[in-house]
Amino acid sequence: METKNIMIVGVGGQGSLLASKLLGRLLLTRGYDIKVSEVHGMSQRGGSVVTYVRFGDKVYSPIVDKGEADFIVSFELLEAARYTEDLKPGGKIITSTQQINPMPVITGAAQYPAELVGKIRAAGMDIDAFDALALAEQAGSSKAVNIVLMGRLSKYFDFTEEEWMTAIEQSVPAKFLELNKQAFLMGRNA
Repeated sequence: METKNIMIVGVGGQGSLLASKLLGRLLLTRGYDIKVSEVHGMSQRGGSVVTYVRFGDKVYSPIVDKGEADFIVSFELLEAARYTEDLKPGGKIITSTQQINPMPVITGAAQYPAELVGKIRAAGMDIDAFDALALAEQAGSSKAVNIVLMGRLSKYFDFTEEEWMTAIEQSVPAKFLELNKQAFLMGRNA
């Protein structure tokens, strides 16, 4: 199998590491060779976080080069726009429409860019944008955006719902299991 590349992007504290862990466990069940790597700037201070998940018959490097991402899963709209050059032709961006103001916007030195979804579409990219935060809150916690996004990503893979649920069971603490299963289903069925 040709190597597939997924980038999970967001802001520190949004759960991108749990999302990549869940995805890695799922892919292992099918026997893929997997490499996961995280790159983050000031993640503890709300900075940009990127996690790479690469899988296939044999994967040699954990890093996704520019223009090679099959999927970019973004927890926040500006982060989706920031990484568009990493998407390969025919790739897909799955993003929450949530907007988290970066420091220049907070200090008044800049404005949050308007109409980002439209601009990404106008650039010829395939984008699946939806309000993952609202779905996470309906499931019971705003912190479940990561699992809502994994639910949405699941629509583009041939893994069964049971395989995804098993990966969730292996990845989250028991006390949060039902909430995360609900969040996943809300993203998958939205």
